[in-house]
Amino acid sequence: MSLPRFYCPGPIAVGAEVALPEAAAHHALRVLRLQPGDGVVLFNGGGGEYVARISRADRGRVATSVLEWRDVDRESELRVRLVQGLCSAERMDWLLQKAVELGVGAVQPVVAARSVVRLHGERADKRAVHWRGVMISACEQCGRNRVPELAPLQPFPAWIAGIPAAAPDALRILLAPEAATRLSALPKPRGEVALLVGPEGGWNEEESRAAVAGGFLPVRLGERVLRTETVALAALAAMHALWGEF
Repeated sequence: MSLPRFYCPGPIAVGAEVALPEAAAHHALRVLRLQPGDGVVLFNGGGGEYVARISRADRGRVATSVLEWRDVDRESELRVRLVQGLCSAERMDWLLQKAVELGVGAVQPVVAARSVVRLHGERADKRAVHWRGVMISACEQCGRNRVPELAPLQPFPAWIAGIPAAAPDALRILLAPEAATRLSALPKPRGEVALLVGPEGGWNEEESRAAVAGGFLPVRLGERVLRTETVALAALAAMHALWGEF
């Protein structure tokens, strides 16, 4: 049985004592019922992972003794940046969790014209902290040692206007159910893939035109219209089957 994994930001070194963050300590003690002497795995997002043993556990605090570093890389060779139209809270959480499990390298949330959720200021900041927590938890669960980048939330018009020209080996995909091109018709990309996914109501015509002008190729997945939280994950899985690790 694999050891429980915990994300611990900051330096980790063999021989050091590392305290689990408060939320991780609570999960270790109250949910997993871990005790001193139990083994765990720690990672800080910098690559690799550390085998450790719980040395002390009291009053909601957990200290670990770091025993060994492992040079383990579970990242996908297929580099995908998911540009996701903001959707409802539950759908966004589920989508981010599963996208991390499927190996997405970066996430750029954008507010689209048809987004049912609007976030500004402090609410946007709090949601970003929450999203990062969801992504970290997904890394703990699936074995990734690098937490994907989460870019700040932007309005779609501002984001699309500010993106740089695509590199020659990059691939920009606009998922659109009415598109003529199928994903399976595309050649294997040599660089990063940018995957543009609309919110619950999809992109409006102005947004679609702006995406195409920004170098995105309209692509469809099959004959059916998928929900926003389904289509991104279906595309990620299909790309891995066509070009990646599946």
